[in-house]
Amino acid sequence: MEDLMEKIVSLCKRRGFVFPGSEIYGGLANSWDYGPLGAQMRMNIKTDWWKKVVEQRDDMVGLDGSILMNPKVWIASGHVGHFSDPLVEDVESHKRYRADHLVEEVLGISADGMSTQELNELIQKNNIKSPEGNALTPAKQFNLMFETKIGKTEDDKSVVYLRPETAQAIFVNFKNVLDTTRKRLPFGVAQIGKAFRNEITPGNFVFRTLEFEQMEIEYFLEEGDWETHFNAWVAWMQKWAASLGIQTDHLHAEDIAQEKLAHYSKRTIDFEFEFPFGKKELWGLAYRTNFDLTNHQEHSKQKLEYSDPNDNSKKLIPHVVEPTFGVDRTLLAILCSAYHEEEVEGETRVVMKFKPHMAPYQVAVLPLMKKGGLAEKAREVMEGLLPHFRCEYDETGSIGKRYRRQDEIGTPYAITVDFETLESGTVTVRNRDTMEQERISTNDLIEYISRNTK
Repeated sequence: MEDLMEKIVSLCKRRGFVFPGSEIYGGLANSWDYGPLGAQMRMNIKTDWWKKVVEQRDDMVGLDGSILMNPKVWIASGHVGHFSDPLVEDVESHKRYRADHLVEEVLGISADGMSTQELNELIQKNNIKSPEGNALTPAKQFNLMFETKIGKTEDDKSVVYLRPETAQAIFVNFKNVLDTTRKRLPFGVAQIGKAFRNEITPGNFVFRTLEFEQMEIEYFLEEGDWETHFNAWVAWMQKWAASLGIQTDHLHAEDIAQEKLAHYSKRTIDFEFEFPFGKKELWGLAYRTNFDLTNHQEHSKQKLEYSDPNDNSKKLIPHVVEPTFGVDRTLLAILCSAYHEEEVEGETRVVMKFKPHMAPYQVAVLPLMKKGGLAEKAREVMEGLLPHFRCEYDETGSIGKRYRRQDEIGTPYAITVDFETLESGTVTVRNRDTMEQERISTNDLIEYISRNTK
């Protein structure tokens, strides 16, 4: 399985999905840049999500909150006091490691929810060393938020944080959204945006990075209705995974034990995916009760109540169900699900079997050769398709090599323009998955591809 991960990482760089960050300067650990194909796929994921959770629902609206917020937000939310991981340090190299991860790797047990005292006892009892074989300092809690400072002069600078999640912008804007949209319970607010966590042990390609992008929803409701809506979101998330091309037999909804829940949660489900490096969290679904709105109301002294329009005497602080999705992990799950190797005529064919709406390109237009007017005709064909589909033009190398290139980047259809095209106005359309070819009139291409890329 690790070999599969290496193949995917290699393909991603070779074909322009993901590049190492700052590579010409030696890189920066666990930072990645998305190339032309990866950037397009991330946009496809976000566009599809936004359309389905905001544009196609009348109980949802969108928000785009600021990355930098008043530090009081993070005190009220509990992040200043609770958002931390247990840290140990190699006494020789001074490298830092997650204490719970080291315990799990050495002892083969789950360390979720263990206190620093429990971790220290296990490390001491079992004489656990750093990966370099050196002694470790006692575990301490390490806050995951990045700090920065704002202010015009050094004396007047104050500490602010890069947000570790997008959710809090939704909570602090709850009253604004309510007043401007006049939404009635139940309703949701969706947001896509960058978040930052100073993880001690990031890694596994784009799975865990210091900077990532979230797609989050806060779905506001009355307390008695939370289970109904929680279950509805479970079903929605499973359905959306299948629509993206994520292998549903590799996706597992795992209830988090009560003692391991986050401080704000009454119930949480982790949607875990079987990545090549193990079963890890892909998405999350949490019932946050009314923890956030209650805390922000208390700390800000601003009323964050909801008034029932049918009963003026009925005021309440809504409860929340929160579906949360990582763009980067979603893309990685799609890449892992799509990767296939097949034996074709004595050769290994690598093909990324993306769903057509997720593929970087939906159509490739290939002139059989550059001369004889074929290149000009192929350009003409592509110009007609560009308003409708994501297209790539490729005239370099043999037609067989070009087919293989398109297979590797997951293009569902390759259109070959040949001399018969000049005579009859038909082209050869090749199906990525079956490799079957058929002649289609150029006049019918848009309808044909539209029908087969839904």
